[in-house]
Amino acid sequence: MDIGKDLLDGPPPTLLPDDPAAAELASGQDPESVVRAHPASSLAWAVLADQAWDAGRPVESYAYARVGYHRGLDALRRNGWKGHGPVPWRHEPNQGFLRCLRSLARAAGAIGEHGEVDRLGVFIDDCDPSVPRD
Repeated sequence: MDIGKDLLDGPPPTLLPDDPAAAELASGQDPESVVRAHPASSLAWAVLADQAWDAGRPVESYAYARVGYHRGLDALRRNGWKGHGPVPWRHEPNQGFLRCLRSLARAAGAIGEHGEVDRLGVFIDDCDPSVPRD
């Protein structure tokens, strides 16, 4: 029993391990090649989602972001996340997952999934309200 521990604090922040895809993407490698090498990388899927969005393909962006979101949920759970609690943006390895959430919300709005936009907005705020909303 931990005497003096505040039981209302909530779970500790979840910090994902380094993503090997990050260095490859930063070096300019093609994101599709990076996804093939690292299919569990939320960051690689987030880059593909953003590229599709920038090219005016919101349905593709939604699909890429959805895959990255699910890969990120798997990674979070493997690292102790229990379905709630902080996932801080300032921890760089978390940014792939959080970018997928943001991209998914953006694309969901573009295809008319407004209820999903609202749910994702709450989820992002629950993870970390400082996530940039570009």
